[in-house]
Amino acid sequence: MKIGIFANDNRRSQEVKRQLEIKFHERHIVMDNQDPDIVITIGGDGTLLSAYHHYIENLAKIRFVGVHTGHLGFYTDWRDDEIDDLVVSLQSDNGQAVSYPLLDVTVQYTDHKIEHYLALNEATLRRIGSTMVTDVYIGGELFERFRGDGLCVSTPTGSTAYNKSLGGAIIHPDLEALQLAEICSLNNRVFRTLSSPMIIAPNDWITLVPGKGSDFLLTIDSDSYHNKSVARILFKVSKKRIYFAKYRHNEFWRRVKDAFIGDDYGD
Repeated sequence: MKIGIFANDNRRSQEVKRQLEIKFHERHIVMDNQDPDIVITIGGDGTLLSAYHHYIENLAKIRFVGVHTGHLGFYTDWRDDEIDDLVVSLQSDNGQAVSYPLLDVTVQYTDHKIEHYLALNEATLRRIGSTMVTDVYIGGELFERFRGDGLCVSTPTGSTAYNKSLGGAIIHPDLEALQLAEICSLNNRVFRTLSSPMIIAPNDWITLVPGKGSDFLLTIDSDSYHNKSVARILFKVSKKRIYFAKYRHNEFWRRVKDAFIGDDYGD
């Protein structure tokens, strides 16, 4: 089993990385950042997202383990003072894993060029400087004409991220669904949208056909693509998944509680 380490530049993260490297060397654990079987991310959820996109071509063979060195991360199971226990778990690894669904994004541009992306959390489409007018299709059937700042399509695990700040629902990752949430929709006597988040079944898909323009901003997780001439975007549940080594992988609703509520309920 080969272990890769992916750490952010934070001083504490780099120190934890050095400690792990020493412990791996002492225990003859093979380290390989080029072709790893397990990737340990050190930092927070942003670091995990960066590692996911770094190794995106090898998702089928990689399991991730998250160590957080700051505030509790949603994807990180281990604290930075628990690395001895983590090393013991790695030494007794038997391939155990938990997996989460991903978002498949196919973008067709006005020049007919097609690009494919794979999001762990969400993808958004916005227009810079003016109202975005976009036809929204569900399962190939026109549902509405959206007017507003933009639209967000999220995965179940991504439902706790930007989607939640837009008023979207939190979805358990056992439900392989998509969620469509509006970003500041325009609603009045003339223009109407559903004005509510939508949960889309796994056998359905979402298609966005925006009006003419070359000033669209497309985001895939934390990556941004500016000034795009987008003809249409198709979103569906990917056949690929992300895998985490399940040594003590926290149950989903416990993660939600720890991230947003905590144990201190006040008086």
